[in-house]
Formats: sequence, structure tokens, C-alpha cells
Amino acid sequence: MFCDFAKIYIRSGKGGDGHVSFRREKYVPDGGPDGGDGGDGGSVIFKIDKGLNTLSPFRAVRKYKAENGEDGKKRNCRGKNGSDIIINVPAGTVIREENSGKVIYDMSDTEDEYVILKGGKGGNGNQHYATSTMQAPKYAQPGQPGRELNLILELKLIADVGLIGYPNVGKSTLLAHVTNAKPEIANYHFTTITPHLGVVNLGDNSFVMADIPGLIEGAADGAGLGHKFLRHIERTRVFIHVLDAASTEGRNPVEDFYTINDELKKYNSDLENKPQIIAANKIDSINAEKEAIDIDDNGELIYEDSKDIITSLKEEFEPKGIKVFPISAVTGEGLSEMLYYVSDILKNMEEEPLVFESEFFPEYELSFTNEPFEVTYDSENKEYVVEGPRIEKMLGYTNLESEKGFMFFQNFLKENEILDKLKELGINEGDTVRMYGLSFQYYE
Repeated sequence: MFCDFAKIYIRSGKGGDGHVSFRREKYVPDGGPDGGDGGDGGSVIFKIDKGLNTLSPFRAVRKYKAENGEDGKKRNCRGKNGSDIIINVPAGTVIREENSGKVIYDMSDTEDEYVILKGGKGGNGNQHYATSTMQAPKYAQPGQPGRELNLILELKLIADVGLIGYPNVGKSTLLAHVTNAKPEIANYHFTTITPHLGVVNLGDNSFVMADIPGLIEGAADGAGLGHKFLRHIERTRVFIHVLDAASTEGRNPVEDFYTINDELKKYNSDLENKPQIIAANKIDSINAEKEAIDIDDNGELIYEDSKDIITSLKEEFEPKGIKVFPISAVTGEGLSEMLYYVSDILKNMEEEPLVFESEFFPEYELSFTNEPFEVTYDSENKEYVVEGPRIEKMLGYTNLESEKGFMFFQNFLKENEILDKLKELGINEGDTVRMYGLSFQYYE
């Protein structure tokens, strides 16, 4: 069963406790401490499995726990490390923290493994605490606790081309005709309730095509299964907007185009900037009811009135840079020309697949939020200085060159009341603030 959404609980392993013991050997009455260290807890690791294309395994298993580290033993024996737990997911899975909804990591096909929670470190045995004044320490360090998170997993398909449009316009038929995919096809609404992927082979060129289930008006607001379907179009590089040129459902294809594009824009405004072409489908249905009245320059029959439908679509959209291809997904008419046109678009595009940037950093959020920092004024250099372990860790996790990374940085300054402390010290617009290797001008 296809599944593109899941909620799970994960926990890394606790570090083993250090051991307290002393040498007890014959003829050695005052043996020193020999308590071993605890083993490290296991980590929680996400890994891409190329053989997976659904999140359905997470319906049966929702809790994932790494193994705890073993406690230290006497005779300086270190405890065994806990085993890591590896969670396999399909490429394109976005991992979010449940409460905030923030992205922790995007398991796109650029990386195949990510350590989301590190196991707790094992504690030191009492052998580490012997000094000249305390030669028999009776204490050891406990292991660090494991960490836990509630996660949301979202699968966003990775495809070069996405087929979009209303239900029952022929997207599944088109995908089946040009690829090896075998979607269910029938003449009723919402036949396709799950996305399908197929590979289009054009000699030396090939690309992945996705059949996105039919959208309806109100999809961006959650009508029908709108949100569930719309998440799968975000990574596609080109849209083929399939329209029912024969109006077999009684709708106007021009109005259909604008309705669906309004839904795309409402869901994610970036989607309207993706290249888009129109597949004016079902011309076989148009021609079946008409008589041939002429032959075009390519030797193909021209049918009565059918020219007016295609012409109106071309006059409406081609001046806007949206190419219109009259096709029949059933007979294959017009498909070759359209596919080669799409292939040329892909070849001329930069291959920069959409990757959702991290907004939530478990190691920082769960471990360092209580670490100190200070805000001071350096009168010699006339700079305001913000430093401390928490600041250093935050800068290490944040990509300030990206828009989302910089927004995270700004929110960090606000949420930790750093901006308030700077104002208390009398900072003015244009003054310099230094954070380790980073300096910037302060503005309201």
C-alpha cells in the first residue's frame, strides 16, 4: 500500500555508567581503582533505500530505539557500545520535528545517510579520578542520557516531469503509454489516488515522469486530498498540464488551466515559476465525432471544428510562453513531438533539485539550549561581542548564506533575548556586532 505520511517516535541509546571497583589481587593489599568506562549508546540513523518508494512500513512500526551502552566493568574493562538503529526510508523523505513542524533533514538523493540522534556518551570509571590525595575514589561518572524525538515523515517524490490537471483528463493513460508504469486506469473520478513514477526513454535521453493524482478547486485549502497530492509536485522540474480538449466532463479547458494554476500558486508561490507546457488531450474523442475536411502540411487529417478548439488554446497560452501540444494519450498521436520538446527543456535547465533546508537541529535544540553565553561591549574595537558555547554551536549548524538559514539566525537572536541585551548596552543602528568569526552591522 502506498503511504506518503507517517508519525514515529525515535530514541537514541543511553551511555553506560562508569564502574567503581578496586584491584583485589593476592599479595596486592592496596590495589588502586580499576573501574572501567561505560559504553556509548547507539545512535539513530536514517538511510535511503533505493528499493523503497513508500512510507508504508511505518504504519506497522512507530517506535524506534537504539541500544543502550553497557556499564563499565572491573579490571578496567570498558562496557560494550550500544548498537545503532538504522531506519530505511525512500529517497525524497523529509523529516520534520512534530511539535514545531520544522524540517530536520531532507533525505533527497544527494545524501544517503544522516545521523539524527547521537547516542549518549559512556561515563568514566573511577580509575580516572585517582589523585595523589585521593587514591581510592569511590565514585564514577554516569552515562549521558539518550535523546528522543517525535517525528513527521513526508515523502515528496523526486521526478523530472509532473503530470498535473483535473481528475479523468488522461494523465494515467499518458503515463502508461510513454513509460513502463502500470497505473490503474478507468473512466471515473479519482481513479488515481496515489502517485506513480515511470521512465521515459528517448534514445540517449531519459527522464522520470510522475502521474500526480487529479487536483480539484480548493486543493490548496485541503479540499479532497489536495495537500496530500500537492506535496508531490514540489520537486518536479517541468509540469505537463493535461487538459481535456474534448470537454468530455463538460468543463472548459481554458478555465481548468487557470483553476489548477491558482491552486498551485496558493499552495506554494514558487510553483508558478516552473516551466509548464499544455497537453491538449483526447483529440481522438473530438475527431471521432467529426468529419475530415482537409489535410495539413504534415499529411494529418484536419477535422471539422477540432481546429477551433486547439487554436483557441494556442491563442490563449502560447503568447504567454506556454507551448500547446494536441495529443491523444490513447492512440499516441502527438506524443513524440511533445516528449522531445520536454527533453530539450530539461537539457537546458540547471540540475538543481529542490532540497528543503534544515530548520531544526536536534543536537543543538536538545543539548545546548541551557549552555551560557554573554553579550558585552569591546570599547577598544568599538564592537558588541556575543559569545559562548551556545552561540558557537548555533553558528556551526547554520548556513547563513541561505535565506532560511539567515531567518533561523534572526529568530535565534530574538528567542534568546540577545537583541534585548544589545539594546540594554546601548547599541545603535550601524554598530558592529561580532560573533566569533562573523561580524555584521546592526539594524532594526
